[in-house]
Amino acid sequence: MTLRTLIAVLSLAAVPSLAQAADARQDYRQQWPLQLSQPQAGAYRVMLDEAVYRSAVSPRLADVQVFNAQGQALPTTLLSADQPLARPAQWQDLAWFPLPAMAGAGADDLQLLTERNTDGSVRRVEARLGRSGGGSAQAAGWLVDASVLKVGVQALRLDWQAQSSLQARVRVEASDDLQQWQRIADDVPLVDLQHDGRRLQQRRIEIGRQARYFRILPIGADTLPVLSNVQAELAPALEAIDWRWESLGGAAGKPGEFEYQLQGRFPISQVDISTADNSVVQWTLLSRDDAAQPWQVRAGPWVAYQVQDAAERRRSQTQSLPVPTRDRYWKLVAAQAEPNQAPTLKLGYQPEALVFLSQGEPPYSVAAGSVRARRSDAPVGTVIAQLREQQGAQWQPAAATLQGQAQVLGGDAAVAPQRDWKRWLLWGLLVLGVLIVGGFAVSVLRQKPGDVGG
Repeated sequence: MTLRTLIAVLSLAAVPSLAQAADARQDYRQQWPLQLSQPQAGAYRVMLDEAVYRSAVSPRLADVQVFNAQGQALPTTLLSADQPLARPAQWQDLAWFPLPAMAGAGADDLQLLTERNTDGSVRRVEARLGRSGGGSAQAAGWLVDASVLKVGVQALRLDWQAQSSLQARVRVEASDDLQQWQRIADDVPLVDLQHDGRRLQQRRIEIGRQARYFRILPIGADTLPVLSNVQAELAPALEAIDWRWESLGGAAGKPGEFEYQLQGRFPISQVDISTADNSVVQWTLLSRDDAAQPWQVRAGPWVAYQVQDAAERRRSQTQSLPVPTRDRYWKLVAAQAEPNQAPTLKLGYQPEALVFLSQGEPPYSVAAGSVRARRSDAPVGTVIAQLREQQGAQWQPAAATLQGQAQVLGGDAAVAPQRDWKRWLLWGLLVLGVLIVGGFAVSVLRQKPGDVGG
């Protein structure tokens, strides 16, 4: 299936609004033009910035959407900073060892004799895997050494020597000691078919975890190809992603309590506290999205300190939130001493990415801020995975960047609270009906008794 076909199918399935001629951008507050690093790349990735977060009003950031020049919404999905598609894929070659068959044993009997280096990596392995039906020169599976990796494995990509055709099924198991194995994937297809000058391949195995060793075993009597290379797609390391910080000044409430308001829908994941002088206070952090809602504890209690001497300033570590939140209202509560001045509350986040498929005429733009429009996330990840299979493991969506100042679309009217005119009209009709009935009743009561009935 070609890139053009994949984009067309996804667009028809996930974005029916493309058929509408109306410019849907007027439902949004403003937009930012996009500069594409490559023309006609098909798929793009754009990192959100502070201005987009400040313009959005949706608690789920559902009012951020990519449009083409005709004002049509494009297939788009929002990815958090820790998702692989939010950034370029990183691949690393891994050592692997074929597992020879062992006659006269059970299908799951694996005997391993390994020699390791001082860092735990495998230097040599002698293995026999039980397979019924006698010995065979074909590999009865592979042992993959991932002990050199410091992060999890998102997926494994296998390369094998070209052959006429292949259709096999394998299972994958993981271990940290080469003794205890846990099955993590079952009935995974490996495909390499050619016909009429075309080739269809499936070499990628989803892993989604960290382990020192993996073994890939055939299911049933399926024959495995002659393997030539194994690559690991690395899971992203969160600490490698740049952190952005919003510094808020607080207002004193009850004794020992300070309240803050965040302007924007940032995915807050970390918190820090800064004071003008040396301090040590035990804090609890709370937040809520509406002033009428109850406060929810987000972090703490923890001791935040700041000590400045002649040499340097020493501070307590930042606190991580269990779950990122986009709440607008925040509060710090001191456990013991009541500070005289509100500390600076620093809220940290990692920018998210929009991944979208191009369609229609550029220039493309990102629009944000609406109480009416809602983005429907398209299954872009499925398309990206297939494109990587077709075009190589290093393929990735092309970069797109926000350019220039925001362009006003619907303005503040796009984010103004909507009035339910139907409800008000219904209540108006009810009140009018009551007045009419009441007026009729009063007129009847004022009539003389002899006038009633003629």
